[in-house]
Amino acid sequence: MSKPVRILIVGTGGMAGYHAGRYKSIPGVELVGGVDVRAEQLATFAEKHGIPNTFASVEEAIAWGQFDAASNVTPDRFHCSTTLPLLAAGKHVLCEKPLATNAADAFKMVEAAAQAGVVNAVNLSYRGIASMHKAAELVREGAIGEVRFFEASYLQAWANHPERWSPAELWRLSTAHGSKGALGDLGVHIIDFATHVAALPVSDVSCRFAVHNKVPGNKHGEYVLDANDSATMQLKLANGALGTISATRVATGHGNDLRLKIYGTKGALEVLSIEDKVLRAHLEPDGKWQTIECPLVPENYLRFVSAIRGEDALRAPDFARGAEVQKVLDAAEKSAAEEGRTLSV
Repeated sequence: MSKPVRILIVGTGGMAGYHAGRYKSIPGVELVGGVDVRAEQLATFAEKHGIPNTFASVEEAIAWGQFDAASNVTPDRFHCSTTLPLLAAGKHVLCEKPLATNAADAFKMVEAAAQAGVVNAVNLSYRGIASMHKAAELVREGAIGEVRFFEASYLQAWANHPERWSPAELWRLSTAHGSKGALGDLGVHIIDFATHVAALPVSDVSCRFAVHNKVPGNKHGEYVLDANDSATMQLKLANGALGTISATRVATGHGNDLRLKIYGTKGALEVLSIEDKVLRAHLEPDGKWQTIECPLVPENYLRFVSAIRGEDALRAPDFARGAEVQKVLDAAEKSAAEEGRTLSV
């Protein structure tokens, strides 16, 4: 066994617990520190996960220095400001998605990571879907020919059910609390999902938003619930292929479903996150749709640790990929503000 990889968890909100649990499942990984400005929550988190050292700021943790890598699970608007000092200190960083709240900050992070020469990854968690990985592999092998069209969606329903909202979710509905709505929260995943499989960048995008009345006055305590609940996009890829993307929190009957159909000159593929080990494919002229069993792929946490160890393993999406997706999100947000005008990415 190589020497342990020592992980610092930055931010101790709901998703941080999942990060901690996944790292603890990897042999040779130690959770050595936690960072949060909320002392009581930090103490509870550290006790629950057996973390021996706690800090009120990233700067305090860096001054201590006894860690190799950090998992950044702060709210979106703090990703850039908390990641840059870690990179400057030569620490490897896995950052939650989206990489930043705008492309300018995302590219600052890309440049800083390159200068530091450290492992960097953005937690686009659905890269762990086996059928997505297999679909991307088949497209790159030419199995469906040239990509011509795609349709993709990320469907949730929780915004329709205020009686089930948890306090930890409310910020996701409020622009004043840093939310970019369904576009930022779900769009980042489904844009990556579709364009990673297509193996093509986006050349232009048109986007529309909808905000629905979810509670009287669309206000819950201090939270004004004005972040977009749904976003629809039309995209053109670099080769001229067209596609549609939908991201919504009001799709009744859907818990957490990503779907992609992608069509090429020789075949087509269908990927469903709820059947993540199975890929549907149409690969023979005038043939039938068939089911392809897909081998499991590692989660980003293991990919991140493997990269730190220098192992030859499937790599997690890096900061450059996060910044590329952020460019599309920025253009989509601007397009929606201009009633869906098509904008270059």
